[in-house]
Parts: sequence; structure tokens; C-alpha cells
Amino acid sequence: MCVYSYLLALYTDPGRVPYSYLPDIEDSSIPIHEIKRKSGDLRYCQKCSHYKPPRAHHCRICNRCVLRMDHHCVWMDNCIGHANYKTFFVFVVYAVVACIYSLSMLIGSVTVDTREDVEDNYRIVHVTSGLLLVPLSMALGIFLGWHIYLILRNKTTIEYHEGVRAMLLAEKGGQLYSHPYDVGAYENLIAILGPNFVYWLWPTSRHLGSGISFRTKFDKQIRSSASATH
Repeated sequence: MCVYSYLLALYTDPGRVPYSYLPDIEDSSIPIHEIKRKSGDLRYCQKCSHYKPPRAHHCRICNRCVLRMDHHCVWMDNCIGHANYKTFFVFVVYAVVACIYSLSMLIGSVTVDTREDVEDNYRIVHVTSGLLLVPLSMALGIFLGWHIYLILRNKTTIEYHEGVRAMLLAEKGGQLYSHPYDVGAYENLIAILGPNFVYWLWPTSRHLGSGISFRTKFDKQIRSSASATH
């Protein structure tokens, strides 16, 4: 399953911005339109020559815009974005499980093979495997914890760093910054992993939308105000 998830994330397109995409600022169903920090204009990619939907970013390596881009993974030579983020996350989960399982098997083998007649070659294999598995397990475990945090906050890696800058700017202005796509831990989980928890660790994603628009924490407020005016 680990290898299958890796190959699926490797060959799945992360999500392309449709050439026909054009933001509709009069559409009441889309309450948030992301703008440039300096000019305040709608986000437009000069390199791709089209507008960027919310949460989309241009990847310099892939040389195109990616929907809900998280990062470009050098180990996969592919962007991690809207269409393959869950697959990538599931791969990391199974990679951590595989490392922990291999490490436990190694420890069990070392404790059993304590005889003096064990060949030196086996000892070298045990030591080498341990030197590889321990730091790999720790690194992947920290990486997995980081992405669990991002999922619970409904953030991408790019949005996390942008949020840090936005929070600092908001504090200077005496305001509080709140991530607009954080709609609650459980809602964030099902937005990424799917509504049925039985398939949370299955690498395919049939629940994904278009990647052009996303739920925000302001949706309920807008619907309430709209119903109040009618």
C-alpha cells in the first residue's frame, strides 16, 4: 500500500487551473476573493497569463499554476496540490508505519540473535539498518505530525508561511488574523480525507471538488445575513 500510494501521488496531476477560469466578483456563493498584498488587485499569474483561483500558486519547477498548491516534492518530481494531496498524505502515513514495523522487527532480531556465533556480516547489517531506520522514522514521524497539524487547520504549507506574515502585519495594525478556510477540525478532516472515515487511509480521492472554490468560515455568516435581509 505504501508503494501504491507513492506511485499514485507521483503520477497524479495535482490540479490545473482551467484556461477558461475567470473570477466572478458578483457571485454571492464565493464570499472570498484573494487579492495581491501590495496592489489589492485580483491575483493574476503573469507567467501563465490567467487569473489564479483561491489557494492556487505558480510552481517555478513545473512552470504552471497548481490548484491548492502545498509544495513541490523533489522526491516525487511532482507538485503536491488539490488532486493528490490526500494520496501524498496517505503515503506518508504508510511510510511511517513501514519504518516503525521494520524497526520493531530489527530490534526483535537483535534481541534474539544474541549468540556469540552470529556472523559479523549480520551484525553489520543490523547496525547499518538501525542507523538508517532510526533517523528516517523520526524524520517521517515529524513530517507526518506537521501535515496532520496542517489538515486540522485546513492549511497548506504555503498558506502556513503566508499566515505567519499576515498575523504579524495584523498585530502591527492592532487586528487579529484568522485563517478563512479553517471551518473546524472535523470539517477540515473530511474536506481532505473524505466524509467516510473508513476510507481515510485509502489513497484515492473521489470526494474532491473542482479546486476552484472552497468552504470558508464566513459562509454561515453570509447566509445568515442574506436570509435576514429577505
